[in-house]
Amino acid sequence: MTRLRIDRAGPLVSLQDPGRFGMLSHGISASGPMDIKSFARAGRWAGASDASGVEFTMAGLDLTVLDGETFAGWDGGGFTIGLNGELLDWPGQTRLVAGDRLTISAGPYGNYGYLRFGGRLEVKPVLGSIATSTRARLGGLSGKTLAAGDELVLEGEGGEPQAPEPIAVDEGPIRFVWGLHAEMFSPDVRQAFVAAEFRTTPTMDRMGVRLGDPGGVFANEKILSLVSDPVVSGDIQILGDGTPIVLMRDHQPTGGYPRIGTVISVDLSRFAQIRPNRAVSFTPVSLANAHRILRSQLP
Repeated sequence: MTRLRIDRAGPLVSLQDPGRFGMLSHGISASGPMDIKSFARAGRWAGASDASGVEFTMAGLDLTVLDGETFAGWDGGGFTIGLNGELLDWPGQTRLVAGDRLTISAGPYGNYGYLRFGGRLEVKPVLGSIATSTRARLGGLSGKTLAAGDELVLEGEGGEPQAPEPIAVDEGPIRFVWGLHAEMFSPDVRQAFVAAEFRTTPTMDRMGVRLGDPGGVFANEKILSLVSDPVVSGDIQILGDGTPIVLMRDHQPTGGYPRIGTVISVDLSRFAQIRPNRAVSFTPVSLANAHRILRSQLP
């Protein structure tokens, strides 16, 4: 058994796994990691024996190994990581033993990073998952984000740690498919949407990311509300005041605003890593092409 103590936790540090699916009809979104690819890579770095791990935000976290030992791996946006005061490579891996102190702080890019372990996190699943839902207050440690003083317990050794192949960074427009309500917007507005440059704002969390619209693409729209219906991660919803918001992993189950499109699965993780006050643009793809892109990313 290995015990870890959280010494410092930035905002929204949480336990995650791939998520709880099939619960949206009960008002519970799937949750899971904001950057699915990086979460999976961190598990390979660690030789993880299960699908659980820690998601942290720009402020990072510090932890101490109280007892035992385990392998750890990390990946995600660019962060600074140190072990007992010595800097380590990002992304990467190391063996942790009793008395070790791991520190993670902000680096040059990205909003989310992941820390996973060879041992299995001893956390009781809720509705089939340990994923922390910040909206429903489910999963994790009593449904809450991690805080200083929390302890994590690991069982087992894990598998063989690996060094995943480097991944190419795609800096092109975020790809989307036209949404259920796209035709409620005029052809001119739809064209302006794909031609415009938006900006991410500091109003972002696991539920959604609000975008600045400096070109006023939606400034004159009169569609204030609709009858609420189900929404999914990646939906690009246009609020009553014309503000675009991209729904993320802990989104609400239904929405009463029009959705002009949905970010494709492959690009949603990349979108989640775009820091506040950065430019972002969108380009449409067909549903068939979105499926082809997804298949090309599968192992």
